Amino acid sequence: MKNKLLVIFCILLLTNCQSQKLSFDGMAAFGWLEKQCEFGPRNPGSDGYNQCKKFLIDNLNDFADTVFTQSFSYTELKYNNTYDLTNIIAQFNTPSDQHILLGAHWDTRPWADMDPNPSNWSKPIIGANDGASGVAVLLELAKMFKAHPPPIDITIVFFDCEDMGVEGVPNSYAQGSKYFAENLPIEKPDYGIIVDMVGDAILEIPIERNSYRVAPELISILWDITEELNLSAFKNRLGYDVFDDHIPLWEIAGIPAIDLIDMNYPNTRINYWHTMNDTPNNCSPESLRQVGTLLTNYIYSLK
Repeated sequence: MKNKLLVIFCILLLTNCQSQKLSFDGMAAFGWLEKQCEFGPRNPGSDGYNQCKKFLIDNLNDFADTVFTQSFSYTELKYNNTYDLTNIIAQFNTPSDQHILLGAHWDTRPWADMDPNPSNWSKPIIGANDGASGVAVLLELAKMFKAHPPPIDITIVFFDCEDMGVEGVPNSYAQGSKYFAENLPIEKPDYGIIVDMVGDAILEIPIERNSYRVAPELISILWDITEELNLSAFKNRLGYDVFDDHIPLWEIAGIPAIDLIDMNYPNTRINYWHTMNDTPNNCSPESLRQVGTLLTNYIYSLK
């Protein structure tokens, strides 16, 4: 009789654990991507920028324990124009001893300077992949954190002014994360994970070289999860050396940070990056699902 009751208990326990398994919704994340794009280009100073900023703050206020902004200004190098800019910061479960940062840039490129048509070089891009995709994943995670509080302290940062740089001058990019790192407004996280350009319909995310140099153990853990879950978009090989928001976090604030990014958009033969073709139809809910699934399984495995 005792053995029978033990078997029943184990079955019930297993069933309960399975029911608690969290699933990241790629279609819902894609809805966040589309909504951002409905505002149009979100380059600093534009109407779409101002509308999207309010949209992001309003939604994070619905999900997070604490939301605040960090204001700064920057004079870009291309036309020497100065802009007022905003990092948007949301916190979850701050009492925890463990603390990680999840980041994405929410601004879009003001100039489609990689477009094959020279007449488009001075036009702003929609930025479905380069901007909206990373934000979409993190918004869906924030919604999940509201319903299922994370087991550790999570800070989500939507960095501004990542994409207002000049080609050939790496330090002219990632101004939001640079200001954040120089004026850290939170307790220093144990590490950071940046998600950028993760919506590509032909998604392939190799291991970014700076990420592997700075946080090889975290890379190893994440890529083990991708293999266990058969997340085929993740490739177990070294990719490009990328200057992104993870670089200032490490170099200035000493936060070991990695970058999940696919720089071949959509592939090595065709380019939609910094062009007028960076639109939702060239992105995929399945790509967002794979990235969100990795982060979900990693975060909820922590104690």
